Amino acid sequence: MTSGRSRLATVLTGLALAATIGIVPSGPAQAAPDIDDVKAKVDTLYREAEQASERYNDARIELSDLRDDLDSLEADQQRQDERLSVVRDDVRDSVLREVTGEGSLSAFGQVVTSDDPQAFLSDVSTMSAYDDMQDGLFDDFRTEAKALALRQDATSARVDEVAATEKRLKSEKATVDEKLGDAKALLDRLEKEEREAIAAPATPAAEAGTEEAPAAAPASGRAGAAVSYALAQVGDAYVYGAAGPDAFDCSGLTMMAWAQAGVGLAHSSSVQSGSGTPVSSDALQPGDLVFYYSPISHVGMYIGNGQIVHAANPSSGVTTAPVFSMPYSGAVRPG
Repeated sequence: MTSGRSRLATVLTGLALAATIGIVPSGPAQAAPDIDDVKAKVDTLYREAEQASERYNDARIELSDLRDDLDSLEADQQRQDERLSVVRDDVRDSVLREVTGEGSLSAFGQVVTSDDPQAFLSDVSTMSAYDDMQDGLFDDFRTEAKALALRQDATSARVDEVAATEKRLKSEKATVDEKLGDAKALLDRLEKEEREAIAAPATPAAEAGTEEAPAAAPASGRAGAAVSYALAQVGDAYVYGAAGPDAFDCSGLTMMAWAQAGVGLAHSSSVQSGSGTPVSSDALQPGDLVFYYSPISHVGMYIGNGQIVHAANPSSGVTTAPVFSMPYSGAVRPG
């Protein structure tokens, strides 16, 4: 009786998880979800989770760049204020040197009566010229200040917009991760039941770092350093947003691999797709970055012999695969 209740609880739990991740059982209402359906759903959720993670990476990069722009604008504003002050002082000193020698100015901006009408008129003319010059300076700087204010307002507004986007993408990623966790739990449960049903011992999971990497085609220089690093990570875990030392996502792996060769790449597959010389699929060389899906949301590194090394997904970790095992989008050669 106890085993019957346990079996019923298992079925009900499976059905609840199936409903959570959007799988409708293929049989009667009381039947457990089909393992092939669950595997397909897990693969789909891996893709959705990676897309969400890469969009989140893109938003973080843009937000960082915009905050740098704001810092630059503040520095521009300070430099403009300092420049205005210096020029104003220079003009004032120049006028004082010209006029006070005649004794007609006791202090800046104060005209004293002179016995010489010509000297008085000269002083007034000098003051008028100074006023005109000062008005022109203020007009120029007022125009520059207005332009700076417009830039700053636009950048601040964009920062707020991207920050809101980043928050939304973080929430979106958390939702996908939750569904993926449920799908993995259900798949693990079904695979365990399948093994028990055929009385076969469970196959132990491969230990991290023990997968044998295929031999890469010869590569030298910076590309060789990048390939060597990437292949040394085969067997490491896949973690969204990670960039080593023991776990990576797809763009984190390629970023760190090329960093060993002194080449800086962004932690984003879509940004990396514009960070190098475009390469056709029939001209790939070891070290080239290969991109997948549309829009781009996955990247691997070509290692030769028709293979790539990439951080695949949380199930497979860092591994190798045929270059055309996913929908191919393009390739670039960094450096």
